[in-house]
Amino acid sequence: MYICRNRSAMIERSLEANIRKALFKGKAIVLLGPRQSGKTTLVKKIVNDFEDRAITLDADDPTVQQLLIRPNTMQLKQIIGNKSVVFIDEAQRIKDIGITSKIIVDQFSGLQLILSGSSAFDLNQQTNEPLTGRKISFYLYPVSWQEWQNHTGYLQADQDIENRLVYGFYPDILNSADDSKILLRELTDSYLYKDILMFGNIKKPEDIRKLLQALAFQVGSEVSLRELGEIVGLDPKTIDRYISILEKAYVIFKLNPLSRNLRNEIKTNRKIYFYDNGIRNAIIGQLQPVSIRQDIGQLWENFIISERVKFLSYNTQFANNYFWRTAQQQEIDYIEEIDGKFNAYEIKWNSKKQSLFSKTFTNTYKPDACTVINRQNFKAFLSNS
Repeated sequence: MYICRNRSAMIERSLEANIRKALFKGKAIVLLGPRQSGKTTLVKKIVNDFEDRAITLDADDPTVQQLLIRPNTMQLKQIIGNKSVVFIDEAQRIKDIGITSKIIVDQFSGLQLILSGSSAFDLNQQTNEPLTGRKISFYLYPVSWQEWQNHTGYLQADQDIENRLVYGFYPDILNSADDSKILLRELTDSYLYKDILMFGNIKKPEDIRKLLQALAFQVGSEVSLRELGEIVGLDPKTIDRYISILEKAYVIFKLNPLSRNLRNEIKTNRKIYFYDNGIRNAIIGQLQPVSIRQDIGQLWENFIISERVKFLSYNTQFANNYFWRTAQQQEIDYIEEIDGKFNAYEIKWNSKKQSLFSKTFTNTYKPDACTVINRQNFKAFLSNS
């Protein structure tokens, strides 16, 4: 997919090649991700290559919704005709879309069905059982560092890093840098909160706002459901449910503690990160430049870990992600386990700041490498270049 930055430049999305490889393999393609991350634009770019052999159905249109509610095979043949590709956008809005999709996959040989949706809540729920063994799922996040660097070039991306730490990587933000603050406010208020409240059946908007603010202020720190409940005024069980909703809406993700060997390892608390720095900063109303901020350590850690998650996903590298801490305050910021082997990382904005890796950790888990990720060396950690 391509995104206009200054109406003459485009950003190519890494996921495009992976989706193209999955075409016409006898399975539906399901593209998930947050609103405004570029899903529709990406699929339309792929679909446009098939010209008049493709049909796009926008499920925001009530007429399309009615057409696709439990149609029989004959009705589907009338809708699809002789098309080779069917793209249903915002597919979660169609009742029983999973059953309709199963009929299309089973009855229309040689046809490629593509579904996209902003709500993992509904789309996954509706398609998981009917499309078991019949779908391939992809996840599109806001623009990644690797995509941005490929687009702007090494030097310009490096010069832009402080802006990205503050404003993030949503396509609209990259397209209209001068309006970043206004667009971020619109993104959080009109899309983020709206979707969460609607799909999560949350009756008190203020509760989710308070929780998001509490999580934003505690980025990089362990969070306790009980303590969050005290801040927001809700019981831990409700806090846990709300966090799960925020994960499914692609707003936040969790790091679990690594705890396998030692009695004094932290086992219960989690760390919460945001998929996009700009969203995190907009939630707490802090969009001032990096040079005058007190939370640069949190911004940097959230940026590095969220971008690493994107990098691993787009490059189909499967890793278990953790942090590690003991009751004696020994800590490792970020750990990856790939094929049973560990790599440990400390994340520091200041390249002059040294980090000593706990001997307790290295003796217990015997990591392949212990690396400090800082301002000078982070690019190799987040890109293939």
